[in-house]
Amino acid sequence: MAVTIQLQPRQHQLTLRLPAWTPGSYLIRDYVRQLESLQVVQGERELQPLRRDVAAWELQLPDLQPLLIRYRVLATELSVRTCHLTADHGFLCLAAVVLAVEGQRWSPHRLSMLLPPGWNAFVPLPLQPDGSWLARGFDQLIDSPIEAGPHTLSHFSVAGVPHQWVSWGTTLSGADPLAADPELLTDVQRVCASCCRLMGEDRAAADAYLFILHLTEEGYGGLEHDCSAVLQFGRRRLAQPDGRRQLLQLVAHEYLHQWNVRRLRPTELSPYDYDQPVIIPTLWFAEGVTSYFDQLIPCAAGVTAEADVLKDLAADLSRYRLTPGRAVQSLRQSSEEAWVKLYKADAYAADAQVSYYLKGAVLALVLDLHLRRHGSALLSVLRRLWRSHGRCGRGYSEQDLLAVFAAEAADLAELLPRWLHSHEEPDLESYLADVGLLLVPAGSQLPAAGWHLSGRGGVLLLERVARGGPAERAGLMVGDELIALAGQRLREPDAVNAVLQALPAGQSVELAYCRDGRLRFTSFNPDVASTQSWSLQDDPVADPHCLNRRRHWLNLEIA
Repeated sequence: MAVTIQLQPRQHQLTLRLPAWTPGSYLIRDYVRQLESLQVVQGERELQPLRRDVAAWELQLPDLQPLLIRYRVLATELSVRTCHLTADHGFLCLAAVVLAVEGQRWSPHRLSMLLPPGWNAFVPLPLQPDGSWLARGFDQLIDSPIEAGPHTLSHFSVAGVPHQWVSWGTTLSGADPLAADPELLTDVQRVCASCCRLMGEDRAAADAYLFILHLTEEGYGGLEHDCSAVLQFGRRRLAQPDGRRQLLQLVAHEYLHQWNVRRLRPTELSPYDYDQPVIIPTLWFAEGVTSYFDQLIPCAAGVTAEADVLKDLAADLSRYRLTPGRAVQSLRQSSEEAWVKLYKADAYAADAQVSYYLKGAVLALVLDLHLRRHGSALLSVLRRLWRSHGRCGRGYSEQDLLAVFAAEAADLAELLPRWLHSHEEPDLESYLADVGLLLVPAGSQLPAAGWHLSGRGGVLLLERVARGGPAERAGLMVGDELIALAGQRLREPDAVNAVLQALPAGQSVELAYCRDGRLRFTSFNPDVASTQSWSLQDDPVADPHCLNRRRHWLNLEIA
């Protein structure tokens, strides 16, 4: 993909720099890896930029004539935060495309595109009479994802604010997703309106909004922007019974972000530093609270059922309680270490860390139910922060956040810091009892081996070894190949389960495995069967007050 920047310089020395990451995705991505063939021309003269670091070049200009900067960007990675160009479509994450020019960050930027015949560009920027788009400055420009192709644009409004929806990719049947599901856009509209009500607003924060949906084979994810959102969703997932609901939850998550994280922003992100990691101790609030509400918003909008919300919450609680890393990494540490841990997860991650999305959502549930004991709710905290910090664009600090919670419930001044800094678990069961629910464990039928296996072509490999579990105690490591257990040859995971089920309780057996091409033997003693999952069930002795509180909770109302 060819890129050209036309520039009127203001000084004789300039620095050009490509961002290293894009807001909303907290990982240094080194977009410069995809940049090549940089050329700078001034008049008839080609200048030689001097590289100052991996993503920055310095220019010494003989005069202040206009500059022409040309380069190419490799656009081969399909995600919500990278660039992808094929014969079918183009998607641009402009943080990976546009060089920042020193001294021009706050100046207007004009964008033009040359497209193949029959293609249109979908850009969340004001369109100009000459067919270009105008951004207030560099920040707004690279906050504007671009989808291009021979796609159809759909329109709807939320409280009078114009919204647009464009899709690339088809359902399993080969249909456009809106053609296959004519009610989808109506439900998206209702979800958006529910987000506005949650924030106590009668309209969206943006003056116009663009949704971009990529339907892919197995993808899942989203990235928020001030006036748009990019969604990636798997067509196979969409065809599943829960798929449509999960897509609407993704819509709710990214749409709510136009308030929480985009305009209501941690002070560490005001302004953005595009060149290096930024430590954000409140990232759990930005993402975890949004993840919690994204399940309730569709229910409050009337497009999903209460039973589905409880099913999804139970799935999150199961994942959380089955994550050993929650006893190793605190929620605040998870937020601070996002750059080097969450987005770089490996086979040992579940035992060493916990996601601030997941644990943040669990804490959000606890905080919501705790606040409801005090006649308030988590939505009151969000609205209060929006009024004091979001509307005026003032970044909030960790102390600002704690102060707002304490103002809604005084005991949170002591409780919340403990829950953030330590591994202490709130009494989740007692909070759920407030809304007439029981958290019920379901045990496994198999002894606990403390491993996750993958089997292919008759080879069994360890994909994960649980910290402190039987496999680790036996000296096993990720990547080891299991050969035999208790004298039985192992080729498929089902065969392993059959052997484990037949073992006498508490008995050690010989396990043969291969590591680095060498056959090894160890003594293996599985633990007794453990809890495999949890479900949320009605408390048969819950009184009407609890059930009424549940109704208000699930419908995002304050009693």
